[in-house]
Amino acid sequence: MMKIFHRSISFLFHPLLVPITGTAIYFLLTPKYTPIETILGNILPIFILTVVIPIIFYLILRNLGIVSSFFSPTLKEHKYTLYIIISLLLMVNYKVIPQYYTNELFHFFLGLIAACCTCLFLLFLKFKTSIHLMGMGSLLVFLVGISIHFEMNVILALSALTFATGLLASSRLYLGSHNRGELLVGLLIGLMSQLMTLRFWL
Repeated sequence: MMKIFHRSISFLFHPLLVPITGTAIYFLLTPKYTPIETILGNILPIFILTVVIPIIFYLILRNLGIVSSFFSPTLKEHKYTLYIIISLLLMVNYKVIPQYYTNELFHFFLGLIAACCTCLFLLFLKFKTSIHLMGMGSLLVFLVGISIHFEMNVILALSALTFATGLLASSRLYLGSHNRGELLVGLLIGLMSQLMTLRFWL
């Protein structure tokens, strides 16, 4: 029963959902007037590129026997995942998001790309970071940045996200997917990658 619970937590806060969650946070909190066409023109392509297409790729790779686990991939499987995610994030940032209008969102995705590239680099050094925690760290800093930028009180959302991050870390440990060091490094990569982009839009 506990294993099902922790797998559910890992699925609910899967890193594939981080880009679309960050996008939703931006459009929900921004006080700037945004036409519905612009919102849909960002959300739908981002959802397709960062959620639907990676799942399709995963199913193809699994059928080919290249990957075996959705929750606890090996070092080699992690590399395939990151190659695909980085390519799709680059596509989103330079083909979908209009930087002149959604500068905050553009740099959020730039931070995600930097974080994924860092995780990929560490994989070549035989160190598997937690992409789950990297994603949560990215969302935490982005939410803080948005609250400061637009002068909003989002303490409840930050509290909930912080609690979810701790719960997710516990789940990853319980499932044996990562050790404490891998979780900590993943979280720090997510935090730092977004902190470095704040100066360009905050």
